[in-house]
Amino acid sequence: MQTLITAEQIQQRVRTLAQDIRTDHPDGVHFVCVLKGAFMFLSDLARAMEGEATLDFMAVSSYGNSTKSSGQVQVLKDLGAGIEGRDVVIVEDIVDTGLTLTYLQDILRARSPRHLRTACLLSKPSRRKVEVKVEYIGFTIEDKFVVGYGLDHAERYRQLPYIGVVTS
Repeated sequence: MQTLITAEQIQQRVRTLAQDIRTDHPDGVHFVCVLKGAFMFLSDLARAMEGEATLDFMAVSSYGNSTKSSGQVQVLKDLGAGIEGRDVVIVEDIVDTGLTLTYLQDILRARSPRHLRTACLLSKPSRRKVEVKVEYIGFTIEDKFVVGYGLDHAERYRQLPYIGVVTS
């Protein structure tokens, strides 16, 4: 395993993102965490926020095999509360093709939040199949298979405090 982003770099960037989100949402924000990968990011982001922040969770699954996203998404766990009229920030672990996030943004936008923005820890723009707006980006990375800080490989490595590249 090769370290790509250290735990210290992650924590520093999360604090900066929390400040940016607070500036854009001075009256508070409602975070929607996309499970499972974003849970560590959400936890640190929420603790770094000053002011009011509420949390909810969604779980989605893409159909097809594990290496190609078909763009068809199934909601496995929906929100526990409505978001109408609220300032919502989707919290994602990684955005690569953009297909799943686009679907998620569309279904949440249909629920009439006051604002809908997205924060992701990692962005892989070289993998984009669709243009997707992400207002808060932790790190832009190359197309490498990464794990740690919530991201897994066959449910392993989520607990790592850093982002690592899996080497054979």
